[in-house]
Amino acid sequence: MSGSRLFVALLAGVFAAGCSETAEPPAEVTDAAPVEAAARAPVSCPNRTEQRRALFGDVHVHTSYSFDAAAKSTGATPVDANRYARGEAIPFFPIAEDGTPTGEVRIDRPLDFLAVTDHGEFLGETALCSTEGTPSYGDEFCTRYRSDQRVGMSMLGTVITTETPARIPEVCGENGELCREYARSPWTSMQDAANSANDPCEFTSFIAYEYTGTPGTSNYHRNVIFRGDAVPQLPVSYVDAPFDSALWEGLDAACTEAEGCDYLTIPHNSNLANGRMQPYMRLADTVEARRGYAETRLRREPIMEIFQHKGGSECVNGLSSVLGAPDELCDIENVRPLGGTKTYAGRDEAGNLVMGAVTEAIEECDPTEIDENGMLGGGCVHATDFQRSALLVGLAEEQDIGLNPIKLGVIAATDTHSATPGNVAEDGWTGAVTGEATPAQRLMPGVLTSGIDGNPGGLAGVWAEENTRDAIFDAMLRREVFGTSGPRITLRLFAGWDYDAALCDDPAIVEQAYAGGVPMGGDLAPGSGAPRIVAIANKDPQGLDLEALHLVKGWVAEDGSLHNEVVSIAEAADGAASLCTVFEDESFDPTVPTYWYLRAVEPETARWHTYDCAAIPEGERPEVCTNGAYPETIREMAWSSPIWYRPGEAS
Repeated sequence: MSGSRLFVALLAGVFAAGCSETAEPPAEVTDAAPVEAAARAPVSCPNRTEQRRALFGDVHVHTSYSFDAAAKSTGATPVDANRYARGEAIPFFPIAEDGTPTGEVRIDRPLDFLAVTDHGEFLGETALCSTEGTPSYGDEFCTRYRSDQRVGMSMLGTVITTETPARIPEVCGENGELCREYARSPWTSMQDAANSANDPCEFTSFIAYEYTGTPGTSNYHRNVIFRGDAVPQLPVSYVDAPFDSALWEGLDAACTEAEGCDYLTIPHNSNLANGRMQPYMRLADTVEARRGYAETRLRREPIMEIFQHKGGSECVNGLSSVLGAPDELCDIENVRPLGGTKTYAGRDEAGNLVMGAVTEAIEECDPTEIDENGMLGGGCVHATDFQRSALLVGLAEEQDIGLNPIKLGVIAATDTHSATPGNVAEDGWTGAVTGEATPAQRLMPGVLTSGIDGNPGGLAGVWAEENTRDAIFDAMLRREVFGTSGPRITLRLFAGWDYDAALCDDPAIVEQAYAGGVPMGGDLAPGSGAPRIVAIANKDPQGLDLEALHLVKGWVAEDGSLHNEVVSIAEAADGAASLCTVFEDESFDPTVPTYWYLRAVEPETARWHTYDCAAIPEGERPEVCTNGAYPETIREMAWSSPIWYRPGEAS
């Protein structure tokens, strides 16, 4: 079965629980005028600090404005997502017989910043088919779309699983203009929600959306984050730009119509990409084209998601192209381990959805190969599917063209489709997508790596001078950002040549670290001797003590081989509230390109599903609660963005 057909089959079953039968329009539909940027005066917050402070947020969040969101059942909007992020309760499951939510949900601690990233695709289609009186409302396609939400999702889903997406002419007209026209109102409402919630110095809310390319049912998604309130008249979607360089070109062109428009993109779930996140998709194989791509990506795509509810994207064991010892922490929330098998849903010959219909081995991709079905947990694994090995591919490519097309810092996110940003507690998870509203539902095998294969997701951390759009956006651009698997662990990484070995005892350690080297996200210029790495981490104030700091190092040897090493540089057998060390990399080779990043690790704790199992009477618990198929414990972690070194003349 092709990826597109399989995706349609799955969409028909993924919305099995908690769904209303008809999809409500995301907002009142009007022929809204283009949004103009408001004059923006510079902000200087009272608590601004040049040494920067850690802020936590979520930049991957869906509400009822997304065509595939569980929030369509609760009615939660971008306004609600912002309210939730700031600590207010919002309506939630369960759903009463009349279709109204009877529960409510509240975050454990407010966030500092948020980007609601509803899908840029299908804003107009949903409005046209759901709003009585529109030109397409009575057509056969829209009538069928409204008959059942699961059917409606699958009908739209066929568009984004092809390599050549196009608007649906029955709904949008032959040139697609009708859908663009009816997308204006929800897009305006998305902007209004962010602008209204944005409270400089206290809470930052970005205007954003998700670009949702899923060719071959592989993940090719990106979140698009705008610096301020100057944005294009409409999102540039996968339908408009079906590959990454076309997305940046389209956004550049659209931004010329809004003075002050600035954006960045964040790829996510590379772990499900089947090799499609490697650079140069659909470009000519010339040095000129490769350099042009790298120049644009370095400017527009500085970071990636390393962790979210569909699994971890840090690393995978077993790649033949990367030399290094296995790392057991790579297996935590890895939904596609090499050498294993994956069973997922498909259609039988009669067209009926059958869970577990497809079983295949998870194998390594050929370096030039792309595959399908990563969004289901299937298909081959490519080196660019995971951050650690992708960074090596980037270092190697830089040797050929002089630029690094995979120079990515890291954040983490939830990817909640329930309008609950930052809902990351293992012991209080309420689900991320449709079909995860109850313990029994969450414990079932899911599709699109949901259900028992999913997890609560993580948080984005930034080091910013203040809590404003500009300061946080600039932190993302310079890659001085980090991700966590949920806890609010803070960590800092610096590299230099002359740091004092006793720097951890200096009250001015951060000031000295900035003055004597570069922070995470930066480039270490050539120097003399062995580089010294300053690593600092602090526990979540409401979490566990830290157990260890790991320095992850990658380099490309003179013979072109790719290498990784994980070094434990600080340990606390009984746990510690903070860990700090100055590590001298004595194995450093100044002639080879290298990167380093920091990983902070907590002791083992219970995985989320053990709490759901305990909430169900013993005689009613599903087999997954007792068969050991999923580990009962995990390690919560935090990851810094890397620091890069490129050989050259010492200064």
